[in-house]
Amino acid sequence: MSSLPVWLQAAGLLTLSNVFMTFAWYAHLKNLNDKPWWFAALVSWGIALFEYLLQVPANRIGYTGMSLAQLKIMQEVITLAVFMPFAVGYMHQPIKLDFVWAGLCLMGAVYFIFRGS
Repeated sequence: MSSLPVWLQAAGLLTLSNVFMTFAWYAHLKNLNDKPWWFAALVSWGIALFEYLLQVPANRIGYTGMSLAQLKIMQEVITLAVFMPFAVGYMHQPIKLDFVWAGLCLMGAVYFIFRGS
C-alpha cells in the first residue's frame, strides 16, 4: 500500500479520472460534431471506460478514510478544477467571473463538509 495519505491517493486518481470524464462528456462537441450522435456516444463510452478504471479505485481508497459526503465534495471541486482549464484551453470558452464565484461556493462546501474531521 502506498505511503501517501488516503485523501491524496483518492484526489490524484479522481483528478486523472476527471480528465477522462471531461473529454468523454464534452470533447465530442468540438471533435465529432459532424458525426452522428450514436458515433459520438460510442467514442465517449470508450473514453469513459478509462474514467471508471480510475474512479472506482479512487472512491474505494478514499472511503477507507473519508465519509461519502467528503468524497463527493472532493469530487465536485476536482471536477471544476479540471473543467475550467478544459473549457478555456481546449474548447476556447471565454473566462468568466462566474467561474470564480462557483469555485468559492465549492470552497465553502469543502469547509463545511471537512470541518471537525
